[in-house]
Amino acid sequence: MTTSQNRVSSPSTLGIVLDRWSPRAFTDAPISWDELSSIIEAARWAPSAYNSQPWRFLVARKGTPEWETFLSWLIPFNQSWASNASALVYIASRTVMLSPSGETVPATTHEFDAGAASMLLHLQANHLGWATHAMSGFDAEAAKKGLAAPDEFKIHAAVAIGRQGPAELLPEGLRPRETPSGRAPLATMAWEGPFKAQEG
Repeated sequence: MTTSQNRVSSPSTLGIVLDRWSPRAFTDAPISWDELSSIIEAARWAPSAYNSQPWRFLVARKGTPEWETFLSWLIPFNQSWASNASALVYIASRTVMLSPSGETVPATTHEFDAGAASMLLHLQANHLGWATHAMSGFDAEAAKKGLAAPDEFKIHAAVAIGRQGPAELLPEGLRPRETPSGRAPLATMAWEGPFKAQEG
């Protein structure tokens, strides 16, 4: 049995997987471009269909000219805590790709591939002592326009990166939620054979 952050899993589960969670309390510590690059570098090695590598990472570090603009695309709730992060990373992916024959075709797995890259980013950040929190709560239209994303790109998520701080740094209403979440039992999401009726 593997335990971490009050989470319990099978003995074969890597500790870094259980250690990773999504806090909202950040200490406002600066992050250098070298440190941030070393986090994103791991995402570069994700698998993708035909090795098309559709993902893109658009970054603003706190204190740089782009910071307030990147922050402004988040919904107010997310701005209330993400403003203390060290960096914001918007994750996008290209919706088309070159086929083996050289034709431009729909990239049917671009979102799946970008998700794989995102997970490696989270795990690498955790390995290096940085906390991450991915968000869907942002104005996708404003972000796409502000990022000058070409038409064939889709913006999927924003990720706050920073040094984790105590829950007391958060607005009072968020403090009780500042704890690692659990997961549904494996049997409810994986089984041999086709979909079957699940109780409950």
